[in-house]
Amino acid sequence: MKKIILTLVCAICFLGAEAQYKFPALDASPADFVIYPLKAANTGAPAKIKVSYSRPAKKGREIFGTLEAFGKVWRAGANESTQIQFYVPVTVGGKSIAAGTYSLFAIPDKDKWTIILNSATNRWGAYSYDQTKDIARVDVPVKTLPDVVENFSITFTDKPGGANLVMGWDKTAVELPITFQ
Repeated sequence: MKKIILTLVCAICFLGAEAQYKFPALDASPADFVIYPLKAANTGAPAKIKVSYSRPAKKGREIFGTLEAFGKVWRAGANESTQIQFYVPVTVGGKSIAAGTYSLFAIPDKDKWTIILNSATNRWGAYSYDQTKDIARVDVPVKTLPDVVENFSITFTDKPGGANLVMGWDKTAVELPITFQ
């Protein structure tokens, strides 16, 4: 009888001691990253650029000019501000940029966007954006896409001596030319 009671007590203690974790729900704007060259991770080629960002969805909304106001600083994504890491020195908009990590912001307008590289990193959104920490600002033309891009997306295209960082959402895309030094 003592063995049965001891066994029951041990079983109850063991069951009560099981770890209980509460994991957060999935994020509505999932985090993602893109590396240049695009096949670097698969081929073992050294990465030159990495962008970490969150991907908000259109969800039937009017994006530019409404959800993301024209003329206002935007974090170029959702949640934390978008981060761009250069593993090599680059030139952006005629300005030399040292290898390092920067925040990437944008000021969308109807016909052009101002793309901003800023030295303040690890920020939530654009709420604490500080223009005095801008490293470079480059105006790039808006391109109209034939099809809707449901989730904000970033990729790269090749260009001689560098890459174009391409951002697209809804029916809008922009390209930021980057040259490797």
